Amino acid sequence: MILIMGSLQLGLLYAIMALGIYITFRILNLPDLTVDGSFSLGMACAAVVTISGHPFLALPVAILAGALAGCTTGLLQTKLNIHPILSGILVMTALYTVNLGIMGGKANLSIVGNETIFTKIETIITVQNGMNKTLLALFICIIITVILAIAFKTRFGLAIRATGDNEEMVRSSSINANLSKCIGLSMGNACVALSGALICQYQMFSDVGSGSGMVVIGLASVIIGEALFGKRSVTIGLISAATGSIIYRIIIALALKIDLLPSYALKLISAIIVTVALSLPSIKAKIKQNKIKGEE
Repeated sequence: MILIMGSLQLGLLYAIMALGIYITFRILNLPDLTVDGSFSLGMACAAVVTISGHPFLALPVAILAGALAGCTTGLLQTKLNIHPILSGILVMTALYTVNLGIMGGKANLSIVGNETIFTKIETIITVQNGMNKTLLALFICIIITVILAIAFKTRFGLAIRATGDNEEMVRSSSINANLSKCIGLSMGNACVALSGALICQYQMFSDVGSGSGMVVIGLASVIIGEALFGKRSVTIGLISAATGSIIYRIIIALALKIDLLPSYALKLISAIIVTVALSLPSIKAKIKQNKIKGEE
């Protein structure tokens, strides 16, 4: 029960990161590697602000910092015409130094002994079996999902979706595709940074290397969700990404519990899941072609 509860809590917190990756990878159709840096950025901001005695303020600060990181990536792509993958790598690399600077040059920062939103909620809501953390994580995840679902149904949200579907058509329709990209990347990385901030307060520490491999973990969550729900509307896509994150965490926890996998193999397994899922359409197409050739 404790194992499942812990996995559920982590899954809900990481689900917000999966939502951010869904925005950039599925809606904007952009490979954004800024995620690894913006996750650590959210953790760094949350740690510093929490230590100063403002745990709730840490969340909007992390959101703004993540949005700024995403906007920077967007500007490199749209204004300087740098390749999307290289833009993400450049910002991610720069953020490593930025994160160290935020944490005072320390590679990790403990917030043990400081008030967090999770310790605050314990004084407000009293439930059995430590369900307060789960309820808070669920509440935040639902709020973010609802806000994003509504946002992508607005006029500007539809413009962002259209930019990801067909950028040339959007430009011919006099819609500012560059602005749509920047806003979309800002939204995605804001979600990732918020997830990092929540994880920091949940685990009571921030580490400059915590964001390593987050883009792969997020993609694995998105793909697991799509395997269950399919590729439908954006709202269903957001829900599936969040659900995929929870399932991913439970699978990993169970695998570790039964000693099926060593702890250092998690990112390898995540990479394999993403590789298989992304290659399935190509494999299916080749099998179909071989069948047609065989019938001829």
